[in-house]
Amino acid sequence: MTRSVWKGPFFVNFPNLKQAIERGIPIKTKVRACTILPSHVGAKFLIHNGKNYLPLAVTAEMVGHKLGEFAPTRVRFSYRQTKNK
Repeated sequence: MTRSVWKGPFFVNFPNLKQAIERGIPIKTKVRACTILPSHVGAKFLIHNGKNYLPLAVTAEMVGHKLGEFAPTRVRFSYRQTKNK
């Protein structure tokens, strides 16, 4: 179910966003539910996945998505074969 249109997108005002874009400084955040706005394009974020902060460079294709979509919280399963066969 999507968010109601009358509520608008959920976002957080990041302090010094313009300075971070100009200088290329990543913004450290734990707010995974924040919607990426057009003003965030070109910014670099460090998104918390529960254990580490993962780097993310925002592009125009990411507008409208959530920050948390680009920082997986679970480790991918990889099947290991045994040595004795």
